[in-house]
Amino acid sequence: MIIVRSPLRITLGGGGTDLASYYRQHEGFLIAAAIDKYVYVTVIRPFTPGVYLKYSKIEHVETIDEVQHPIIRESLKEFPLGMAQIEITTLADIPAGTGLGSSGSFTTALLRALHAHTRGIVHPRELAEQACYIEIDRLGEPIGKQDQYIAAFGGVTCMTFRTDGTVDAVPLAIDDETRNNLDDNLLLFFTGFSRSAGAILKDQDQRTKHNDAVMIDSLHYVKDLGLRSKAALEAKDLVGFGKLMHEHWENKRKRSGGISNPHIDKWYQIARANGAIGGKLIGAGGGGFLMFYSEDKVRLRHAMRDAGLTEVRFRFDFEGTKVVAQ
Repeated sequence: MIIVRSPLRITLGGGGTDLASYYRQHEGFLIAAAIDKYVYVTVIRPFTPGVYLKYSKIEHVETIDEVQHPIIRESLKEFPLGMAQIEITTLADIPAGTGLGSSGSFTTALLRALHAHTRGIVHPRELAEQACYIEIDRLGEPIGKQDQYIAAFGGVTCMTFRTDGTVDAVPLAIDDETRNNLDDNLLLFFTGFSRSAGAILKDQDQRTKHNDAVMIDSLHYVKDLGLRSKAALEAKDLVGFGKLMHEHWENKRKRSGGISNPHIDKWYQIARANGAIGGKLIGAGGGGFLMFYSEDKVRLRHAMRDAGLTEVRFRFDFEGTKVVAQ
């Protein structure tokens, strides 16, 4: 049995500039951090021929072309030899649709498991690009590249998305004390809403492709916020980083009507009144997790708990997608 785990992620600045509709013209930049909440994929060879899948549904089919799960089907086509006799099971620490990049994490975990199953070795960069190819090129999803890259590499990582489609991924240059304080002072709360990011991302993608000046100016601003966040963190200015998170959130809410709602706005205001310097919704918006930076964590935790939100505690992950059993 092969077991692979792939981390979920939070975005610290610049989110949305990793879509090709933007970076092909203007170059994108963002900072993301992998966290110790994971998607797991197991692969075994069953005794009888066929493709056996266990996820939110159960599938048993005879050929790869019959597989209903699009990511699994297209990934299996990348490994044709022996893949007509395989059993794949997946599970996750956090449900899909909560803004933590679960689709990209799943794809990298699946591909890493299939490489291990075929005795292949794959570099994180190659793994990330293969996952992007499956989701973006083969399946046509209106998504960016950050989820696949941060899942494959792990850590707190700066990514520059070049106009030629290449990605520079390098660790954020901060010392251990700053990194640990950042880790300690970021708090995640589940809104209770799950959503598909597809509609919001598709709107951004289409507006950018049509040179919508408001959208492009917003993404320019977000990229600049990402670069300013990088500078603040590298200068050990965590309070300044928290203020940039708030500025980022105010800008993001203007980008699309589907990003927030009255409940989220109310919770954000409660958090800001109880010790949160800044915050944002993780992911494209519409639900999922609210993340805040606060140096008064006890007060913030009590306020959000009284408001009915559940905290999910986390630490940064520095291993990326890895085989944990083989």
